[in-house]
Amino acid sequence: MANMFAKAGLVALIALAPLGVSAKDDPGRQFIVKAIQGNMAEIAMGQLAQQKGASDGVKSFGQMLVQDHSAAKDQASAAATAAQVTPPTEPNKEQKATYDRMSKLSGAAFDRQFVAHMVADHKKEIGEYQKEAKRSDGAISDYAKATLPTLQKHLETAQSLERQVKAAR
Repeated sequence: MANMFAKAGLVALIALAPLGVSAKDDPGRQFIVKAIQGNMAEIAMGQLAQQKGASDGVKSFGQMLVQDHSAAKDQASAAATAAQVTPPTEPNKEQKATYDRMSKLSGAAFDRQFVAHMVADHKKEIGEYQKEAKRSDGAISDYAKATLPTLQKHLETAQSLERQVKAAR
Protein backbone atom coordinates (compact mmCIF):
# COMPACT_ATOMS: atom_id res chain seq x y z
CA MET A 1 0.00 0.00 0.00
CA ALA A 2 2.85 2.40 0.85
CA ASN A 3 4.36 1.58 -2.54
CA MET A 4 1.07 2.55 -4.18
CA PHE A 5 1.18 5.96 -2.43
CA ALA A 6 4.80 6.41 -3.47
CA LYS A 7 3.90 5.68 -7.09
CA ALA A 8 0.93 8.05 -6.91
CA GLY A 9 3.20 10.75 -5.49
CA LEU A 10 5.72 10.19 -8.27
CA VAL A 11 3.00 10.42 -10.91
CA ALA A 12 1.80 13.68 -9.32
CA LEU A 13 5.33 15.08 -9.31
CA ILE A 14 5.83 14.19 -12.97
CA ALA A 15 2.49 15.70 -13.91
CA LEU A 16 3.19 18.92 -12.02
CA ALA A 17 6.84 19.33 -13.03
CA PRO A 18 5.97 21.59 -15.99
CA LEU A 19 4.38 24.09 -13.59
CA GLY A 20 7.86 25.20 -12.55
CA VAL A 21 7.21 24.94 -8.83
CA SER A 22 10.53 24.90 -7.02
CA ALA A 23 11.78 25.01 -3.47
CA LYS A 24 13.31 28.44 -4.15
CA ASP A 25 9.84 29.98 -4.52
CA ASP A 26 8.75 29.57 -0.91
CA PRO A 27 10.42 29.37 2.53
CA GLY A 28 8.19 26.41 3.43
CA ARG A 29 9.41 24.55 0.38
CA GLN A 30 13.01 25.39 1.30
CA PHE A 31 12.35 24.10 4.81
CA ILE A 32 11.00 20.74 3.66
CA VAL A 33 13.98 20.13 1.37
CA LYS A 34 16.35 20.90 4.26
CA ALA A 35 14.26 18.75 6.60
CA ILE A 36 14.51 15.73 4.32
CA GLN A 37 18.26 16.23 3.92
CA GLY A 38 18.57 16.59 7.69
CA ASN A 39 16.65 13.38 8.28
CA MET A 40 18.90 11.50 5.86
CA ALA A 41 21.98 12.92 7.59
CA GLU A 42 20.67 11.93 11.03
CA ILE A 43 19.95 8.40 9.83
CA ALA A 44 23.52 8.09 8.54
CA MET A 45 24.95 9.56 11.76
CA GLY A 46 22.82 7.20 13.83
CA GLN A 47 24.15 4.24 11.89
CA LEU A 48 27.68 5.53 12.38
CA ALA A 49 27.10 5.91 16.13
CA GLN A 50 26.00 2.30 16.34
CA GLN A 51 29.22 1.22 14.61
CA LYS A 52 31.78 3.62 16.12
CA GLY A 53 30.39 4.56 19.52
CA ALA A 54 32.24 3.45 22.62
CA SER A 55 29.38 3.74 25.11
CA ASP A 56 26.13 1.86 25.15
CA GLY A 57 24.35 5.22 25.52
CA VAL A 58 25.78 6.55 22.26
CA LYS A 59 24.99 3.31 20.44
CA SER A 60 21.44 3.31 21.80
CA PHE A 61 20.99 6.96 20.83
CA GLY A 62 22.23 6.09 17.35
CA GLN A 63 19.54 3.42 17.11
CA MET A 64 16.91 5.96 18.24
CA LEU A 65 18.10 8.43 15.58
CA VAL A 66 17.82 5.83 12.82
CA GLN A 67 14.34 4.79 13.88
CA ASP A 68 12.90 8.25 14.52
CA HIS A 69 14.49 10.03 11.56
CA SER A 70 13.50 7.23 9.16
CA ALA A 71 9.88 7.78 10.15
CA ALA A 72 10.33 11.57 9.98
CA LYS A 73 11.92 11.31 6.54
CA ASP A 74 8.89 9.38 5.27
CA GLN A 75 6.54 11.97 6.75
CA ALA A 76 8.60 14.86 5.34
CA SER A 77 8.67 13.25 1.91
CA ALA A 78 4.88 12.91 1.99
CA ALA A 79 4.58 16.59 2.99
CA ALA A 80 6.95 17.55 0.16
CA THR A 81 4.87 15.59 -2.32
CA ALA A 82 1.69 17.23 -1.05
CA ALA A 83 3.35 20.63 -1.53
CA GLN A 84 4.54 19.64 -5.00
CA VAL A 85 8.22 19.70 -4.01
CA THR A 86 10.61 17.09 -5.35
CA PRO A 87 12.26 15.46 -2.31
CA PRO A 88 16.08 15.45 -2.31
CA THR A 89 17.83 12.09 -2.52
CA GLU A 90 20.88 12.74 -0.32
CA PRO A 91 22.18 14.97 2.46
CA ASN A 92 23.77 18.30 1.57
CA LYS A 93 27.54 18.84 1.17
CA GLU A 94 28.04 20.12 4.72
CA GLN A 95 26.23 17.12 6.18
CA LYS A 96 28.32 14.75 4.05
CA ALA A 97 31.52 16.49 5.21
CA THR A 98 30.49 16.13 8.85
CA TYR A 99 29.77 12.44 8.31
CA ASP A 100 33.16 11.94 6.63
CA ARG A 101 34.96 13.71 9.50
CA MET A 102 33.09 11.70 12.14
CA SER A 103 33.65 8.40 10.32
CA LYS A 104 37.40 8.77 10.91
CA LEU A 105 36.92 8.81 14.69
CA SER A 106 36.25 5.93 17.04
CA GLY A 107 35.81 5.14 20.71
CA ALA A 108 35.73 7.95 23.28
CA ALA A 109 36.86 10.54 20.71
CA PHE A 110 33.90 9.61 18.52
CA ASP A 111 31.50 9.78 21.47
CA ARG A 112 32.67 13.30 22.45
CA GLN A 113 32.44 14.70 18.92
CA PHE A 114 29.19 12.90 18.14
CA VAL A 115 27.25 14.11 21.18
CA ALA A 116 28.57 17.66 20.81
CA HIS A 117 27.45 17.65 17.17
CA MET A 118 24.04 16.19 18.06
CA VAL A 119 23.43 18.88 20.71
CA ALA A 120 24.34 21.72 18.35
CA ASP A 121 22.52 20.19 15.39
CA HIS A 122 19.29 19.49 17.26
CA LYS A 123 19.25 23.01 18.78
CA LYS A 124 19.49 24.44 15.27
CA GLU A 125 16.86 22.06 13.91
CA ILE A 126 14.40 22.82 16.70
CA GLY A 127 14.66 26.55 15.92
CA GLU A 128 13.99 25.93 12.24
CA TYR A 129 11.08 23.58 12.95
CA GLN A 130 9.53 26.03 15.43
CA LYS A 131 9.73 28.81 12.85
CA GLU A 132 8.09 26.63 10.19
CA ALA A 133 5.42 25.37 12.60
CA LYS A 134 4.32 29.01 13.10
CA ARG A 135 4.48 29.94 9.41
CA SER A 136 1.17 28.64 8.13
CA ASP A 137 -1.20 25.74 7.90
CA GLY A 138 -0.61 22.95 5.45
CA ALA A 139 1.28 19.70 5.06
CA ILE A 140 4.71 21.22 5.64
CA SER A 141 3.86 23.12 8.82
CA ASP A 142 1.85 20.12 10.06
CA TYR A 143 4.97 17.99 9.59
CA ALA A 144 7.07 20.54 11.50
CA LYS A 145 4.58 20.65 14.39
CA ALA A 146 4.35 16.86 14.59
CA THR A 147 8.14 16.38 14.54
CA LEU A 148 9.10 18.95 17.17
CA PRO A 149 8.50 16.72 20.24
CA THR A 150 10.81 14.04 18.79
CA LEU A 151 13.54 16.57 18.08
CA GLN A 152 13.23 17.93 21.62
CA LYS A 153 13.54 14.39 22.99
CA HIS A 154 16.67 13.91 20.88
CA LEU A 155 18.17 17.15 22.20
CA GLU A 156 17.51 16.13 25.80
CA THR A 157 19.09 12.72 25.18
CA ALA A 158 22.12 14.26 23.47
CA GLN A 159 22.58 16.76 26.32
CA SER A 160 22.40 13.96 28.88
CA LEU A 161 24.95 11.93 26.95
CA GLU A 162 27.19 14.98 26.64
CA ARG A 163 27.18 15.37 30.45
CA GLN A 164 28.03 11.66 30.83
CA VAL A 165 30.87 11.86 28.31
CA LYS A 166 32.34 14.94 30.04
CA ALA A 167 32.06 13.27 33.45
CA ALA A 168 33.88 10.18 32.17
CA ARG A 169 37.00 12.14 31.21
